[in-house]
Amino acid sequence: MWSLVCAGFSRESRPFHLSCAALCAGLMILGAGCRPSGNDENNVTLLNASYDPTRELWKDLNSNFISKFNQEHERTLHIKQSHGGSAPQARAVIDGLEADVVTLAMWSDVDAISKRGLIHPDWEDRLPNRSLPYVSTIVFVVRSGNPLKIKDWNDLVREDVSVITPNPKTSGNGKLSFLAAWGSVLAAGGIEEDARKFVTTMYRHVLVMDTGARGSTTTFAQRGMGDVHLTWENEAHLEVEESKGKLEIIYPPVSILAEPYVAVVDSTVDRKKTRAVAEEYLNYLYSPEGQEIIARHFYRPSDQKILESHRSDFPEMKLFPVTDIVSGWAEAQSKFFAEGGVFDSIYQIP
Repeated sequence: MWSLVCAGFSRESRPFHLSCAALCAGLMILGAGCRPSGNDENNVTLLNASYDPTRELWKDLNSNFISKFNQEHERTLHIKQSHGGSAPQARAVIDGLEADVVTLAMWSDVDAISKRGLIHPDWEDRLPNRSLPYVSTIVFVVRSGNPLKIKDWNDLVREDVSVITPNPKTSGNGKLSFLAAWGSVLAAGGIEEDARKFVTTMYRHVLVMDTGARGSTTTFAQRGMGDVHLTWENEAHLEVEESKGKLEIIYPPVSILAEPYVAVVDSTVDRKKTRAVAEEYLNYLYSPEGQEIIARHFYRPSDQKILESHRSDFPEMKLFPVTDIVSGWAEAQSKFFAEGGVFDSIYQIP
């Protein structure tokens, strides 16, 4: 059933509709037994709703935080995870998934939950660094030896190059890849019309658009489709490591500054009385220990000293903010990815 409902789609099928993707994510969460269990004086359970390629990061962070928490408090902590495309995860929370915290790929996804009254409007200012414990970017993964000599964004519109990237309607990775491609044209001195032409051509080279980042990894690395995969920096490292020499990372000279935000879901923690634990959990991400774990998983930590100590893992490249393209993430969502937006207008099925 899941392969039928949740499979990625090719250019021969219509883009996966957001509400359907959200329903799929919700069903998978229920099927996986991810509803939070009851809390009492001695036990507390948190549910973290996160985006697609963060499984390994949170497994490590959760293990270390749980050990620390259980030593310092006379309670036993359990943390459960829910993963999927960032937009469907936000929709699942809006539709009733009882997440204590959300750790999503896009500001607009957290904002969507906030607009439904589930997260306080001041959420961005309640944690350090604007609720950004780390940042990231979009890079390229290619076949070993880089046979097509793919080095920069312009190579993605060559006739001999095929691309794998997730659907920007459902995936934070997909949105960021779109914006990185668009912004690369502006960074090179082009105008908006040039950017529109470029991304229109690039998406004609996209073979499959899965609903989330991890699905695209499977399509590229395991199914062997495409010449270049546009993905998160951390996912690229994991993909290459698991390929055992069959893949390699290419850092384009310029890409977007990806900002995955974190927030406490106020409606849930107040109902479950887990606010203090949820806040301690998210603040742990900014601790030296949390920041080291983040860096080891190839996310760029907000602590500049720790970032510099891992500098060899993060090659220099120009990372432009979304404000180089539009006024902010809210406009990016409405202009490019909302129904009838730029993506809908350029991605036309023949």
